[in-house]
Amino acid sequence: MSTSDREYELVLLGASGYTGKYCAEHLVQHLPSDLRWAVAGRNESKLAAVVEDIRPLNVDRIAPGIEVVSLNSEELTSLARKTKLLISTVGPFHLYGTPVVEACARNGTHYVDSTGEVPWVLEMIKKYHDIAKTNGAIIIPQAGIESAPSDIMTYEVISLIRSELKVGVKDVIGTNHELTSLPSGGTLATVFGIFQHYGIGTIVECNKPFALAPVPGRQQDPTPILTRLSGVRYVPGLGTLTTGLFAGSNASIVERTWGLLEHGDYYGQNFQYREYATARNSITGFLTHLALAFGVVTLMIPPFIWLAQKLVHLPGQGPTRESTAKDRSEFRAIATADNAESRQALVVCSFEGSAYEYTGVLMVEAAISIIRDTSPAHHMGGGILTPATLGHAYIDRLRRAKVVLEAHML
Repeated sequence: MSTSDREYELVLLGASGYTGKYCAEHLVQHLPSDLRWAVAGRNESKLAAVVEDIRPLNVDRIAPGIEVVSLNSEELTSLARKTKLLISTVGPFHLYGTPVVEACARNGTHYVDSTGEVPWVLEMIKKYHDIAKTNGAIIIPQAGIESAPSDIMTYEVISLIRSELKVGVKDVIGTNHELTSLPSGGTLATVFGIFQHYGIGTIVECNKPFALAPVPGRQQDPTPILTRLSGVRYVPGLGTLTTGLFAGSNASIVERTWGLLEHGDYYGQNFQYREYATARNSITGFLTHLALAFGVVTLMIPPFIWLAQKLVHLPGQGPTRESTAKDRSEFRAIATADNAESRQALVVCSFEGSAYEYTGVLMVEAAISIIRDTSPAHHMGGGILTPATLGHAYIDRLRRAKVVLEAHML
């Protein structure tokens, strides 16, 4: 069966979970009314409840189908053959995501997910990139708040420099300037589990520069010793920066985009990307750095993991809607042109709402862009790709969905 003959254009797997519900809400309110779609998961009654909950958000939209599926190869293959694209919010992905990616890659079904698990993504690249490309499947992991904002803002600011100066860039410094949301149970379960599953050595290797890139990148500029020890640095235009919680996972996707776009030529062969988090001052930056270092150490000690698991949200749960009403996120970056003048450009990417609502917007808009638009990802023919390979068609959709993305020359 060709993809044009499939029953659905889009299936949302994990629709009854915390992030899945945000995806369903955005989809029913903002995607074209002629979209053929379904919700999928293991529990039919929970899926039916989601369908009932979202119905008042758009009474004119036809109700989605309901697909009950277990996470085994046979049932996932059947599901993948029914749809053009599958969105998955079912994590931890290192435990539950592999058979979903395999089913999509082998059956030419496009795929988008919300993972931030870099070791697992590297594993998927090694196993399924070539298979997906052979079958024309566009597979985009890390399409939520990890790591789409960092990826698309880098693409946007480099596109501006290319347009204005006709050159690539030699350096992009990004920062998670503001992120007020608390983690959901699924996010915390992933953090606790990934260290146990892969081990610290594998995680460190996966967070090295260009670990996910399809071509080798240049040697990175050395980090000043004071920054290595304290985590703190000052960047004009961005302010005081410190170690970022998601910096490594975001950088891995940005660097993969670099290698996918014209084998590095579009961004420039001298490109490097570094990401941090904005700190109020040097003292808070240093304390943040210490706290993250301590957190990593505790995640390797079983008693600490056991205690933390008792104190946090369960998977499928998360912060209440009321507590996230005033949440916002903002990412910023400064890019330096690779020319004698070293001209710079600033980009800001922001969203008013919880990180999980943001993730829903990012993934659902990526999905409809894959289905309805033409982008660099389509010209690549498929494979394990990145959010920014969806290009400006995706960015334009995000802007219409209240994502602010602005870049200008300095």
